[in-house]
Formats: sequence, C-alpha cells, structure tokens
Amino acid sequence: MDQDNRHLKRKRAYWHYQRRVPKRYESIDDRGVVECSLRTKSIEIARLRRDAMEESDNLFWASLAGMDGETETGEAQARKRQVAERRYNAAAVRALARGFVYTPIDQLAETPDLGDILDRIKVIKSADKGAPSQSEEAEAEALLGTVSSPPATVSSAFELYCDEIAADELIGKSEAQKAAWKKTKNRGVQYFIDVVGDKSMREITRQDAQQYYNWWKDRVVPKPGKKALSTKTANRDLGNMRKLYGEYFKYIGEEDRPNPFRNLSFKDKKSADVPPFEDQWVREKILVPGALKGLRGDADLILYALIETGCRPGEIANLLAEDINLDGDAPYISIRPKSDREIKTASSIRQIPLVGVSLEAMRQAPNGFPHYRDKPDLLSANLMTAMKSRNMFPTPDHKVYSFRHSFEKRMQEAELDYGFRCMIMGHRNSRPAYGDGGSMAYRRDQILKIAHPVSDRLKESIRSK
Repeated sequence: MDQDNRHLKRKRAYWHYQRRVPKRYESIDDRGVVECSLRTKSIEIARLRRDAMEESDNLFWASLAGMDGETETGEAQARKRQVAERRYNAAAVRALARGFVYTPIDQLAETPDLGDILDRIKVIKSADKGAPSQSEEAEAEALLGTVSSPPATVSSAFELYCDEIAADELIGKSEAQKAAWKKTKNRGVQYFIDVVGDKSMREITRQDAQQYYNWWKDRVVPKPGKKALSTKTANRDLGNMRKLYGEYFKYIGEEDRPNPFRNLSFKDKKSADVPPFEDQWVREKILVPGALKGLRGDADLILYALIETGCRPGEIANLLAEDINLDGDAPYISIRPKSDREIKTASSIRQIPLVGVSLEAMRQAPNGFPHYRDKPDLLSANLMTAMKSRNMFPTPDHKVYSFRHSFEKRMQEAELDYGFRCMIMGHRNSRPAYGDGGSMAYRRDQILKIAHPVSDRLKESIRSK
C-alpha cells in the first residue's frame, strides 16, 4: 500500500477511510473493516482527515483494551483515567475528521445555532448503513459530544494552571523568574501528590487536605531530636494547593465550590526577620582591604554595592549599563522593570544615589554584572559560601539580606525622614506622596549622613581589580 494513501479508497470521486481492525483487537471489536466517507474530493484534505481518523481508532482500540480485567486499585484508577482520556481524545479527533470541533453535549444544547446540530445529525445518519452499531456509537459520541471530559488530576490541573489560568502572573517575568515561580508552586503540589496521591481534583476531600496539613504538622512540630521546618514554608505550600484548587474550579465555572484547604495554616510564632549587621562588624570584618578577594564574576562588587544602597541582591545583579549613571556630582542607579523582567512592586521603582564603597564598586562595573544577570540562585549561593567560609556572619541567622536591613536601620537611627526611607528602600509609603523625593544631590547628602568611611587602602584594592 502506498504509505501516503494508506487506508484511503476512492468511491464516486469522494475519498473514504477504510481500515481493517488489527488482529489483536478482533476479540473486542467485531467490525472487521472500518469504513466511512471523508466527505472530500481533495486528496490533501482526505489525508489530513485520514490521519485524524487513524489516531481516533488507535485511541479507541487502546481504550477498549485498557478496560479489560480491571480491579479497583490505585493502578486501576489511574488506568481508568487513561481510558477516559483516550476515549475523549478519540471523540475529539473523530469530530475533527468529520469537519467539526468536538463540543460537549450540554454546550450543544445551549447553542443558538440549530443548523450546526442538524449538520452533525445528518453526518451520523449518512454513515455506512451496513456498519455495526459500535461504529455508529463512536460517530454519535464524537459529533454529539456525549463523551465526558476526562477528570483532571492534581498534576494535570497544575500544568493547566501554569499554562493558562495563571498566564497573567507570568507577564513581564524573565525566564529565570518564571522558573523560580513554577518551582516554588510545584513543590507544594508535588508534596501533596506524594502524601495523598495524584487524585482527580473532584475527588479531593477535606480529609485529604487535613492529611496534607498533618503531614506538614509533623515537620513543623517534629518529635524531640528532629529539626523543625519553617511554618512559612508549610503555609506557602498549603496556600499554593488552596489557590490551585480554587483557581482551577473558578476557571471551569464552579466558583462556589467549597475549598477543602480552607482555614488550614500554621501560626508563625517565630520571627522570620533577618537581623542587621552592626556598624562595627561591617567596618572590621567586611570593609577590610582584600577581605572579599577571589569572588567570582564581580560578586565582591555586588556585595559592596549593597552596603550603601540598601538594594536587594537581584536588583544590583540585574542592572544594565543604562541603569548606571556615574557622571555628574551625584551618581546614581535606577531600579526599574525591563522588557523581559518584572520588578517586585511598583514602589520598588526608584533612583538611588551612589556614595562611599557602593560608588567605588559601581565605578568598576559601569556595564553591570553579566555573570549574575538573571541568576539570583547562583549569586546567593556564591555570596553565602564566601561569607560563611570567611566567618563574616556574626550569627547563623545573618544572611546577605542583612545588609539591606542594616541600611534601613542606619537611616532610622539617623532620623532620616520616613517618606525618604520608604522611597530609597522601595517600600510602599502609607502617607500621601508629595513631591518627587528631592533632587539626586539632596538624596546623596542624606545617605552621606549614614555612609561607612572608606579607607584609601580599600579604595585602592577595589580599583585594582
């Protein structure tokens, strides 16, 4: 048989699909030969519809075989889901082969276009009268939409959530930001699947949600001798499952469905605040010539830039040349969104003067830091490793983020204006906004009030990089 024209037969100028039932399926499909009109004189269109019919029959036979000898076990339930998906897909491609889009029967019943329904019925009636009832059933299922859509499992609902439901959340995010967003949400979903199973979304009960909550409780409040995990992490994972459930059913039109994960969270009694560095520690341990020598990709310059700007590490790492203004009496950097990267909040958009060690560092990196651009995890890992190995953390609770907290503390203790502090830090200001925050020279003079002294030896070590 010509492979391009397989299963095709021409009758009275029209092409037909004709295919013998494979021997391995003869015991479950007694049609012998499957034949139906493809309703076209064009060989190109006939081939496309033949492909759809071929896939439909393959799925149909696989679903029949999958139903044979099942028992109600976890594997059997998974098999049933697969069978339902195959049957649904078979109906969808069969409808496509007939020139229609598969439409569930309840939607067909509500459509005002009666002509479409009549056309579907005509095609069913025009099917080969000699064909067995099984073939007629398949035609009716496909064209009248009587096959129920397969139940969405937690994993498939999550993929739908990422691809369609939450698409607006990904607008403006870089590829690294998208990956981090999905990774965080996927963790809670995967834990639920590990604990409860990849159940149908409709089958998730309050008991399942409580089982997941109790699994986390054993980790947040562990037995003596075991390390307690963060309630923040537990609440985030529970919250992500709660959101997935709610958003999925809202998406399919069941907004009022009770959420089994409602009101399941842990009270966070332990403060999650990162402690600031004391001024003396920064000056004696970090602002020492050579203390940060050897860090890869100018990570030392990024760290210096954090000290007198209060920026988040990612904000410095993602600066572009056009964000760095080193000319004039008041050099500054601009924190702003990019075409391929969103910024944390609207209040995070700001311009920060460069003074002290941060100015010295940025003068050595007028084009930014391409080695760490859009690689926050790599930057964090390298900085944490370097600082730990050099004993630059006063306590295990101190992090790289401690520089940001130190900067804010210094502004507060210097009694700088609250609105000014919010503007520089990128925090939302609860007070009404007046003015533009002052000139860059004014901002520079305010920050100079709290800047650490920079020795000539430290300046020289930075400039000699």
